Amino acid sequence: MSNLEDRPDEVECTATAASDVEIMTPRDVPLGGPRAMRVRRTLPQRHRSLIGAWCFVDHYGPDEVADSGGMKVAPHPHTGLQTVSWLFTGEIEHRDSAGNHAMVRPGEVNLMTAGRGISHSEVSTAATSTLHGAQLWVALPDAHRHTDPGFTHHAPTPVTGTGWEVRVFLGSLLGDTSPVPTYSPLLGAELLLEPGTALTLDVDATYEHGVLVDSGVVGVDGTDAKKDDLAYVPPGRSTLALRTYDAPARLLLLGGPPFGESIVMWWNFVGRSHDEIAGYRTEWQGQITDTGLVEGRFGIPVGDELPPIPAPPLPNARLKERR
Repeated sequence: MSNLEDRPDEVECTATAASDVEIMTPRDVPLGGPRAMRVRRTLPQRHRSLIGAWCFVDHYGPDEVADSGGMKVAPHPHTGLQTVSWLFTGEIEHRDSAGNHAMVRPGEVNLMTAGRGISHSEVSTAATSTLHGAQLWVALPDAHRHTDPGFTHHAPTPVTGTGWEVRVFLGSLLGDTSPVPTYSPLLGAELLLEPGTALTLDVDATYEHGVLVDSGVVGVDGTDAKKDDLAYVPPGRSTLALRTYDAPARLLLLGGPPFGESIVMWWNFVGRSHDEIAGYRTEWQGQITDTGLVEGRFGIPVGDELPPIPAPPLPNARLKERR
């Protein structure tokens, strides 16, 4: 998914400490156009930009496509990150310049590695009447951020217990390990909890965690998080206690050790300095012609005929460089 804001914030991301569970609420962001599909963005925020290597969390739907117009995100570029697509309802067609053409479906993760540069598009299919899911980004560590672009798909088998069902799409949880490769330790899982369920998870004490609540109310180590909240849990806990009340709940559990690097994130680029980001923007604009895309750093998505999305103007001030 692209960040289609006309004036995207520049974010210099650093890991920050916390003493207890913190509840973060989203801001509403349109994905462009007069009938724009809207998303709820809980990461980055001005006071917290990273949870492990997770640097971007968008949550959308359930939206009736007849009303919202669905998702129609034309070719756009990325650098220095991996995108993680997870759907609850609907279907999205993915095309990228590494030659991948795939469908994003509920309960199946699609992970795209941008690395040194990739372009892709995402369009909800004609068969989709309701669209509901999350789009997540992972920052690549400095040692791997110029890796070749790529794509991985995985359909995790549910792990079940009394009152709960879990799908582990990245990392390890409840004895299940995802085969999807990442460049830093990560956890990503969908949890379905029935009413009145208490579930204590064994987690890595070196990780910080985020609990994104899609539906219901979830107690997270004694602090309640409601629909669309992102509950931040600092490192130091070897267990994570979740509970529901009189309604079922669905949530995404994200985690990883503090990233330990500062990054500059602007529009769809993750880099390390103003000049690097400005260079990526210039290269993308140089690939856009009156007839579409030409070859360059970001390539051309396979089989896509939508006109590419131009980069917005850079802010008047220099983007902050890595400290």
